[in-house]
Amino acid sequence: MPPLTFYNYGMRGWSIPFGRWFGVELRIHAFFPLLAVVFLGIAASDGWARGMALFLLLVGAVIVRETARLIVAAWLGLRLRAIMLLPIGGLFAYANPESQEISSQGSGQYILAFAGPLANWAAALSLGGAILGASSSIPLLSFPLIDATHLLRSLVWMQAGLGLLHLLPAYPLDCGRLIRNRFARKHGYSAAARAASGLGQALSVVAMVGGMFLHNPWLILAGFFIMIGAQIEEQGVFFQSVVDTVRMREVMLTDFATLSPSDTLADALSRCVHSLQDEFPVTRGSQLVGIVSRQRIVDALRNDGNGYIQSVMSRAFQVARPEDTLGATIRRVNTGHGMGLIPVAESGRVVGVVSVQNLMSSMALLAEQRRFQRQEAGD
Repeated sequence: MPPLTFYNYGMRGWSIPFGRWFGVELRIHAFFPLLAVVFLGIAASDGWARGMALFLLLVGAVIVRETARLIVAAWLGLRLRAIMLLPIGGLFAYANPESQEISSQGSGQYILAFAGPLANWAAALSLGGAILGASSSIPLLSFPLIDATHLLRSLVWMQAGLGLLHLLPAYPLDCGRLIRNRFARKHGYSAAARAASGLGQALSVVAMVGGMFLHNPWLILAGFFIMIGAQIEEQGVFFQSVVDTVRMREVMLTDFATLSPSDTLADALSRCVHSLQDEFPVTRGSQLVGIVSRQRIVDALRNDGNGYIQSVMSRAFQVARPEDTLGATIRRVNTGHGMGLIPVAESGRVVGVVSVQNLMSSMALLAEQRRFQRQEAGD
């Protein structure tokens, strides 16, 4: 899936921004912090402090896993835009298609897939050895393996359990990713993603039902969050199927303002005050010659005083044609300069613009328009 698409549609919904980690935007799924309340309920008889401690052990296991994956991703040369954390691990959004391909093909996919489980197992062995070295009387193999009453034992098995969980063939778990990648080589990404998502949701239901029969809350929680991860993938695949059929002429803004290279910065700022655009095409006559953002205009005025637009405009930009698909344009922009504005030109003349800020609302309105048209055709 193109990185920008997955980031905007899959990650930003139901997630909370949490700063940057290793230069990557960190987002936490909204249900992750709410899980602390569930842990307090599970450990009600042991007190809230032990319940919260058990939750923090899970957070620690996820941090160990995702730190290892980020280090491996950097070693493989992958460029990450964001990572969204779930209690079962993280979902990556890549900054370019090349990183997406490396992570899903060849040896890179296996290295990345096993980095998380191996890190959790190494942590479990190290912690277990340290605990037994300090006191051999601690029963690390007693049941239940994870319980608020025995936090040291839970510390070891929370790490080991998260690693073992990712051996299940359910997307978005590591083994599920490998199965999806293998299926994609024969049947294409969209078909593979749908199959992986369906399998993940089916196994999540099995885990939740099994947890209810066995009175095992950990199986229920694992199944629930596998379901969430699989649904995020399914939503992303659906959105991707839409953007690959939408043409730029269908979502471009035709009512937009332009600037001239000979405009002064002060005049341009006055135009910005009366426009909702964050970026402006710069045209000489009917020909597109650059793009400039309102922030660049303000910064230039503050730092250098009044001047001309041609001195601050960017001459490196991507241009789309009206008949280009939105998906192809997004992929091209992701490999380019990542401008927030995509001019749509025909015979060198700008006929429309697509901005990142208005794209999602335009897509929603287009979907509503198509639904209405189908209803009209049915009547």
